[in-house]
Amino acid sequence: MTDKKKIAIYPGSFDPLTNGHIDIIERALDIFDQVIVAILHNPSKTALFTMEERVEMIKQSFNGEKCVMVDAFGGLLVDYAKMKNATAIIRGMRAISDFENEFQMALMNRKLNKEVQSVFLMTGLRWIFTSSSIIKEAVQFGGDISDMVPEPVNLKLMEKFPQKTKSEE
Repeated sequence: MTDKKKIAIYPGSFDPLTNGHIDIIERALDIFDQVIVAILHNPSKTALFTMEERVEMIKQSFNGEKCVMVDAFGGLLVDYAKMKNATAIIRGMRAISDFENEFQMALMNRKLNKEVQSVFLMTGLRWIFTSSSIIKEAVQFGGDISDMVPEPVNLKLMEKFPQKTKSEE
């Protein structure tokens, strides 16, 4: 038996972090000693939040939990995983529609580095319809998403999209 820590990477844009993401991270911690929430720097996408804002919101959402690290990366995920001594990539799946793309990415990652395993966790039923895109769209039009995101994320969203009052409509 080895004392080596089991480290997993949970990659994504997290723009913003949702309670569905939290659910996946918490369940991944039942399997792994440490989860690195790795925010992908994707220059082809326009993000609502800066990289720094996303890092800070995730850190605040986990309130100093030592088993959850937050980092940003660019390049190949398997190279990043190797650099961090991670043995697994965590991927959350909401529906069968997520499967084909996730399966292709897992196969490519496996071809690039056989030492890093892909681990798929199904999103809890409570969060199956939740996505960062849907959250952003709902809040932009005055929807109450406070029960779908951690409090630090909700506060930042309210800063970005101040709620309209009935008299403004």
